[in-house]
Amino acid sequence: MVTTLAIDCGGGGIKASVLDEAGTMRARPLRVPTPYPLPPALFVSTLLDLGGRLPTADRLTVGVPGMIRHGVVVATPHYVTRSGPRSRVDPDLLAEWSGWDARGALADAFGVPALVLNDAEVHGAGVVAGTGCELVLTLGTGLGSALFDGGVLAPHLELSHAPVRWGTTYDTYVGEPERRRLGDAFWSRRIRQVVDGLRPVFRWDRLYLGGGNSRLIRPEQLARMGDDVVVVPNTAGIVGGVRAWELSAGRRDART
Repeated sequence: MVTTLAIDCGGGGIKASVLDEAGTMRARPLRVPTPYPLPPALFVSTLLDLGGRLPTADRLTVGVPGMIRHGVVVATPHYVTRSGPRSRVDPDLLAEWSGWDARGALADAFGVPALVLNDAEVHGAGVVAGTGCELVLTLGTGLGSALFDGGVLAPHLELSHAPVRWGTTYDTYVGEPERRRLGDAFWSRRIRQVVDGLRPVFRWDRLYLGGGNSRLIRPEQLARMGDDVVVVPNTAGIVGGVRAWELSAGRRDART
């Protein structure tokens, strides 16, 4: 039986568990706060420490926020900052993270095959049905997104950085700081407005709303989004670590 160490890396916390071939957790998930400042070397050692507290696994899946292309970090929004999300970008951290081969570094550090994807893509792998056009939006520190067509993972787009209103990006418009400012009721209404605005762009067959804040969407607002919009548990960011290998098989994302 092939086991997978799945690590879900966010702006505020890093969670991990070991999964069997069916995607069932074989150990209780662990979580640590994301340390800042966070150069790649500390990122690797943090993941090694977390993985060392779990049963050994045959391979590794890591979800990282930002644009990850073939396991290489093109851009990441949080880890280049001095003290976490919405804080000032550190030029030295920006240089270290830009173009960093996360897949290669993690495969070497753990000594097992590694798959490194955008965190929303791993989340999506845990919930999509594999039929039609399926969009995944994760609601947490910011906004994550992943698109699947017939179960095939499409090239990643950083929807979170697109402008939405008043010169702000989706990341700012629906992220955690704005949720705290607005309160859940008004924030939920804003999520519905975003869903309504994106519907003619993607024409999805099913939209999944995940991430740590999806559970805070008010039922009355969710009901108005339509039957093709569903809320999924945040644990998908971990359990998707198995299926992600299958859904990204044609993208050269894994290192063996």
